[in-house]
Amino acid sequence: MRPLLRLLRRALAGLAILLLLLAAGLGCLLWFTLPRARQEAAIPGLSGPVEISFDQDGVPRIHAGSAEDAAAALGFVHARDRMFQLDLMRRAASGTLSEIAGPATLPMDRYMRTLGLRRRAAADFPGLPAPTRALLEAYSRGVNAWIAARGRLAAPEFLALGAPAPWTPIDSLLWGKTMGLWLSANYRTELSRLSLAGVLPQARIDELWPPDGQAGHPDASLDTRYAGIAAELASVLPRFPAAYTLPSTASNAWAVDGRRTITGAPLLAGDPHLQFGQPGIWYLARIETPAGVLAGATAPGVPFLVIGHNGRIAWTFTTTGADVQDVFEETAVDDGHYLGPDGPLAYITHQERIGVRGRPDVVMTVRETRHGPVVSDLGGAAPSGSERGGKVLAVAMANLQPGDTAAAGLLALNQAGSVAEAGQAAAEISTPVQNLMVADRQRIGLFMTGRIPLRRAGNGSAPVPGADGAYDWTGFASGEALPHIMAPASGRLVNANERVAPPDFSPFLGRDWFGDWRARRIRALLEAGTAFSVADFSAMQTDVVSAYAAQLLPVLRAVPPPPGLAGRAAGLLAGWDGAMTRDAPQPLIFNAWLDRFYLDVLAHNGVPESAGGPPEEFTAFVLSPAGAHWCGGDCTERLQTALSTAMAGLAERFGDDPARWRWGAAHQAVFAHPVLRNLPLLGWLTTARIEAPGDDSTIDRGGTRVGGFTSIHGASFRGAYDLADLDRSRFVVTPGQSGNPLSRHLSDFVTRWRDGDTITLGPEPRRVTATLKLTPQAEFGQER
Repeated sequence: MRPLLRLLRRALAGLAILLLLLAAGLGCLLWFTLPRARQEAAIPGLSGPVEISFDQDGVPRIHAGSAEDAAAALGFVHARDRMFQLDLMRRAASGTLSEIAGPATLPMDRYMRTLGLRRRAAADFPGLPAPTRALLEAYSRGVNAWIAARGRLAAPEFLALGAPAPWTPIDSLLWGKTMGLWLSANYRTELSRLSLAGVLPQARIDELWPPDGQAGHPDASLDTRYAGIAAELASVLPRFPAAYTLPSTASNAWAVDGRRTITGAPLLAGDPHLQFGQPGIWYLARIETPAGVLAGATAPGVPFLVIGHNGRIAWTFTTTGADVQDVFEETAVDDGHYLGPDGPLAYITHQERIGVRGRPDVVMTVRETRHGPVVSDLGGAAPSGSERGGKVLAVAMANLQPGDTAAAGLLALNQAGSVAEAGQAAAEISTPVQNLMVADRQRIGLFMTGRIPLRRAGNGSAPVPGADGAYDWTGFASGEALPHIMAPASGRLVNANERVAPPDFSPFLGRDWFGDWRARRIRALLEAGTAFSVADFSAMQTDVVSAYAAQLLPVLRAVPPPPGLAGRAAGLLAGWDGAMTRDAPQPLIFNAWLDRFYLDVLAHNGVPESAGGPPEEFTAFVLSPAGAHWCGGDCTERLQTALSTAMAGLAERFGDDPARWRWGAAHQAVFAHPVLRNLPLLGWLTTARIEAPGDDSTIDRGGTRVGGFTSIHGASFRGAYDLADLDRSRFVVTPGQSGNPLSRHLSDFVTRWRDGDTITLGPEPRRVTATLKLTPQAEFGQER
C-alpha cells in the first residue's frame, strides 16, 4: 500500500510540475507578445529612417521624411499595439468573424456578405487618386512588417488563432465602409415602422419618433401583409449594443471665434460618442513630416488623422442624422427575377461561402436589385418572397454606392490649411454623412460631408414600392448643396446631433431628428461666459447637468407621490438641478423611473421594445400635452405605477433608504474585450469598469440600455483645441493606447478620462518610455 501511495504522490508532484511548466511557458509566450522598449525594424519602400518615441502614456511621436513614410510608420505602431483589433475590424466588415468565433457570429457575417462591403471597397480602390492609394499601400507595408516580424506573437490572441493574414489597402477602406454603415441606420427605423403596420394606426406609428418641426408625410401607406417580414428581419439584424455595432447618435462639437476667447484666436471642442470597448476605437499619435504636423485621434486600420489638428486647422465630427437609406418593397416574378418599371429584371447574385469554426462552411446566395441588396433574405423570407407577386425587401444605402472617395477626402482634410479648404475636403468625404466642424486661426465653420439622396417622391421614413420607379433616387446632393456656414455672425457654432437645417431646407435631409438637450446645455454654458480658454472648453466636456431632466422634472414633481418607498424617492427630486453626479441618488431615481415609464407605455400600446422610438424623444413627447393620448389622456396614473415598480427594483439592489442610493454604484462605464469578455479569468483580465457620472442626455455622455444602468457608450475621445497655439490643445482617449492585456497602457486612461484629465501632444514628450527606429529594408534586413 505504501509503495502505491508513494507512486501516487510522485505522479501528482510530477503533474503539478508539468502544469507549472506549461503555465510558465504560456506566460513567457504572452510576455513575448509585448513590444520591446528599444526596437529596430525594416519596412519595404521607406525612403529613409523613421524615428518614433513613445511617451509615458504610450503615445507615439513619429518623425518621418515623407507622408508615405509616416503612413508606413503609423501602420507599424497600430499593428504593434492593436493588431488583433485591426484583424477583428476587417473580419467584421468582410463577414469572416465566424472563422474564429464559430456559429455565434454567423448573423453578423451573413449581414456583411449581403451588403458586400468588401466587394465594394475592392471596386472603389482603383478609382482613388494616386496619392491616396500610395498612402494606403504604405500603411499596409507598415502593418505587414510587424506581422512578418512577429507572426503568432503579433498579439496574444494570435497564439491560439495563428499568425494574422497580410494587410491590404482594401482592409483599410473597410474602416470607412463600416463607419458609413453604422452611423447611418435609418432603414432600421423604416423596418420598425413596417413591423407595426396593423398593430397601431399610422399616426401613432409616426409618433414613436416624434417629428421635429414638421409633420411626417409618408407617401405610401404601410402594407400590413409584410409587417411579419419586417419584424423578423429587424430581429436578426445586428443592432447596438451588440458587438461591432455603434449607437445611432453620437458626439458633441462647439467652437467660438476670437471674440469669445482670452487669446483672440478661435477655440474648438469635440468628443465623438461611440461604443465602449477594450481597446477603444481611437489611438492618439503625433506625426511630423517636412510638410507639417498631425496630432490627435487616429483609427487603427487607416493611415489618416481622423480627428485632431494639422498645425493650421483643427476639426471634429458629429453625426448628422440625415436619412441616406431607404427600404424598397420589390415585387417578385420568380426566384431569379423581380419587377422593374419596364418589366422583369434579373437579380444580381453572388455566391458566398462562410467558414465557421468547428462547423461545416455555410453557403449563401446574395441577391441584389437595382436599388440594392435584398435584406429580407436574411430573415428567412426568401421562399414566400420568390412567388409571383410576393415581396422582398431591398435596401438602398448611400454608403454602398460606387465611387466612394472618403479616403481621399480624409487625406485632403489632413492637408487643408484653412476653414475654406476644409470645406472643399468635406465634399470629397462621400461617406458617412457627418457634420464637420473646423477652426483655423481666424475663422470657424461647419460643413456636411457625404452624399444625400435626391428622391423622386417620398420622405424616406417608411418602406416604399420599388417596381414602378416612383420613389427612386435620382441623384445625390453633396458639398455646397448641403448645409454649411463659415464665420457666423454670432461667433459660435454648436452641434450635438440635433437638426442642422430648417425643416424646409432643400435638398430634403430627413424626417427623424434627435433632441437638442445636449446642444441646449452647451449653448447655456457658452452664454454664461465671455472669454474662454482651452481649459474652459475641456471642463465643459465633462459637464453633467441634464437639460432633458430640467425639462421633465416639473412634470414628475407634479405627480402625487405614492406612500412609502416610492414617495420618499420622488421627494428627493425636489430642488434637484438635474446634475447626473456619481454620489447622488437623484440620477438613479430619475433614470429608473423614466425607463420604466417608457417601457410601460410601449407595452400598454402593444409596441415591442425593439420597435420603440428613441427613449428620450418619445418620453418627452408622451409627457407633453400633444402626446398624452398614449396614456389615455392623462399620464399621472401610469407615472405613479412606473415609479412604484422602478423604486421597488432599486430597493432590492441598493437597500430601502433612497437617500443612500448612489448613481455611480449602478452607472459604471465598462470597457470589455469583444471576444474574451465572456471567458473565465480572461474576461476579468480584459475588462475595465469604473463608476461614471452623466447619462444619455448630458454633455459628458454615459449612454445605457433602456432598463439598465451600465454605461456602454459615450465620449471615446475628447479634444479641445487652442488655435492660438495648437500645441496647447488637450486630448484623452479611453481606455488606453494598447490592446495587449499585459500592457500597462491597456486601461491607464480610464480614471483620467472619467475625472476630466487630459494630456497635450506637444513636440517633446514629458518622458520617453520606448523608442522605435524604422529603416528601409535594403538598409536593414530584419527586426532585431
